[in-house]
Amino acid sequence: MNSLDSLNQALQTAGTGTRSFLARHPRTLAGTALALLMGAGVTAFAIAPMAPDAADLPRRVVTETVTPEDVGAQLELLASHELSLYRSDLTRNADTADSLLRRMNVSDVAAAAFLRNDKTARRLLEGRAGKMVQVRTSESGALEELTARFPAADPAQLATHFSRLRVTRVNGSLQAVLETAPLAAQVRLGSGTIRSSLFAATDESRIPDPVASQMAEMFSTDIDFHRELRKGDTFSVIYEALTADGEVITWNQAAGRVLAAEFVNNGRSYSAVWFKDPAGKGGYFGFDGQSKRRAFLASPLEFSRVTSGFSMRFHPILQNWRAHLGVDYGAPTGTSVRSVGDGVVDFAGWQNGYGNVVKIKHSNERETVYAHLSRIDVKRGQHVEQGMHIANVGATGWATGPHLHFEFRVKGQHQDPLAIAKSSEAVVLTASAQQELARVTRGWREQLNAAESLAQYTGDAE
Repeated sequence: MNSLDSLNQALQTAGTGTRSFLARHPRTLAGTALALLMGAGVTAFAIAPMAPDAADLPRRVVTETVTPEDVGAQLELLASHELSLYRSDLTRNADTADSLLRRMNVSDVAAAAFLRNDKTARRLLEGRAGKMVQVRTSESGALEELTARFPAADPAQLATHFSRLRVTRVNGSLQAVLETAPLAAQVRLGSGTIRSSLFAATDESRIPDPVASQMAEMFSTDIDFHRELRKGDTFSVIYEALTADGEVITWNQAAGRVLAAEFVNNGRSYSAVWFKDPAGKGGYFGFDGQSKRRAFLASPLEFSRVTSGFSMRFHPILQNWRAHLGVDYGAPTGTSVRSVGDGVVDFAGWQNGYGNVVKIKHSNERETVYAHLSRIDVKRGQHVEQGMHIANVGATGWATGPHLHFEFRVKGQHQDPLAIAKSSEAVVLTASAQQELARVTRGWREQLNAAESLAQYTGDAE
């Protein structure tokens, strides 16, 4: 059937008002049919003004009685269906096979014995707590399947893979299999309000700790998170959450990258997006196109608390007042220490009150010092890059407890490290890269606005 036949058939089924209209306008009908055959794109524009008023078209009300099926039969069918129940939780330090299963409402003595005795299944409660566990049980509470997800055993795979322990019932017997599977990235939005600390706010918003650390790093040249954070400050963030079988991982050894974020500190807004320049080197840039990456990081630790700043202080060992020519960061022994900038190791070893110390020379007669280390992982003459691991926090030399003493010297003179980081030179993009950054920024800005609006709606609802 061609287009004209279809039109004629449709017209034959139209109401009396429509046929009268067509009798008065035969040329209009012919012209319309010709337009349809030619595929003209203005058909709707030509016909709409001359169409009959919808109020004049005939209307018909159809009423039909619907008889539902017998409710009793439906309930019997539902009762005969065997249900499978799913529950999820995290392992705890004090967990035993019995306590974990009991907490997850699993009533299965044989399953608890299997978790205690099977060589593979015992991995569930060995090592660190915090393993993500999901169980499937029958209506009686018997274990049908248990799946646990936790960090990969190989340190080289922590950022890319996870371990999956699966306990299943096969032909009435439980079997355990341990395998390694790749992590997947999932883009997520989050937002929060500072009430006491950044980590408390991100925990409240269910944002992983590594994301909080990245935000502190990317805004470190704008905000001193040790001294300038205010109650009521807000933030919105878009980040890649790493997932294991679709579940966002809860361990801290691996973290997805922050893609974009906005932080309002003391009424002033700061924003940043992740961007790779034409050379393939990535970094954070503000919405204004200015790089957040400086020649020097604000801190040699990813995130910590300043216990003693660049000022006069009472020395805890020498028992006198003297100038403290550096910054002390409180952190547990073993915390990773990183180089704040590109440079060459000038000294790595023991030096009097500094204990284990690393000194790195940078461009323009600048030098950084990292003291009281428990372990040194670089050698004299070695080239290091910004952010590279060089040592671990300790309490060697004249130290009353584990912490990192950090100094910044320019032409041999001590300078405030926090002030140097903020004033150090930034990365500059080419004109073409600036245009591409502007395009990327527009997209992230819209999503950040959506995250902020969602947070405001949630707050109003509460």
